[in-house]
Amino acid sequence: MTAAVPEVLLLDGVLDAEQAAATVRSILAEQRPDGAIPWFTGHHLDPWDHTEAAMALDTAGEHAAAEAAYRWLAARQNGDGSWYAAYAYGQGGTDGEVSNASKETNFCAYIAVGVWHHHLSTGDDAFLEWIWPVVRRALDFTVGLRLPGGPISWRLDEDGTAPDEALLTGSSSILHALRCGLAIADYLEEPQPDWELAAGRLRHAVAHHPERFLDKNRFSMDWYYPVLGTALRGPQALERIERDWERFVVPGLGVRCVSDRPWVTGGESAELALALWAVGESDRAVEILRWIQRLRHTDGSYWTGYVFEDDAIWPEECTTWTAGALLLAVAALGGDPATVAVFGGEQLPAGLVVQDCC
Repeated sequence: MTAAVPEVLLLDGVLDAEQAAATVRSILAEQRPDGAIPWFTGHHLDPWDHTEAAMALDTAGEHAAAEAAYRWLAARQNGDGSWYAAYAYGQGGTDGEVSNASKETNFCAYIAVGVWHHHLSTGDDAFLEWIWPVVRRALDFTVGLRLPGGPISWRLDEDGTAPDEALLTGSSSILHALRCGLAIADYLEEPQPDWELAAGRLRHAVAHHPERFLDKNRFSMDWYYPVLGTALRGPQALERIERDWERFVVPGLGVRCVSDRPWVTGGESAELALALWAVGESDRAVEILRWIQRLRHTDGSYWTGYVFEDDAIWPEECTTWTAGALLLAVAALGGDPATVAVFGGEQLPAGLVVQDCC
């Protein structure tokens, strides 16, 4: 790191200046020379988590490293606007080889969130204009896989077929990406009416039609992602949070990944904290971030999860996206303007309002 971390990354009981700097270094240490940010050394990269880690670097003022991550995406984009689901790094063979050739739509769309966050962090118009065609192709690819009723198919298989199935978590993330993409389009004066319509229909489906998505009710991400992805705000969001709080939140430890497993995870806990902040529940957000400091490694990285019945860290891996999620949550609570604008939702275009669609 070239400078002290910004004050927005300092949070009492969570990160002091030395700890925040170490966490940022832990992500930088995993970034490859080509800009890629894999989960950890010897594992793979997926485009969504790669982008989340890049956003965390921008909160710390590491803008060159974040830009390198986005340039990696630009160089790896497929002709149809997509990326593959996983790329191998340090697993034998050549770094960057495709290890999962399916194409997950929320992975492909998320670049829009990262790029808008990067622009708000840096004010770099030249880079935004350069990468805009990459973002446009990615969201066109994603919107091209719409299903009846508003959801978006969750993947495109290697054989070019897309299942008639959508994921609530993935679609919530796609909604967020579409809204950030529309913010970029507005800024560059490049209207995208197809995205506006897709965002409006998708938001309606996420908010009002859970039956249009695969049933993944056991997973905490399906609980809080409609809030994190900006589909729900106000009383509806708070009602959703309260409804399943006791099912997923383990006091003093964090958030279960799956409701019926004794496993709390850092990424889900930090994301829930970010969702809580977005709906005005900052005290609870800070409390959760304090709980998960038990997952902090001595080098500033974060273990993925903790099995509390066995008092055991599991799996024994520290992931860049866990550290990234925590830094983003702290940055929002600290008032970082770019992070507040992107995850608060109020400053993002809403899409065309629809009552329903078939």
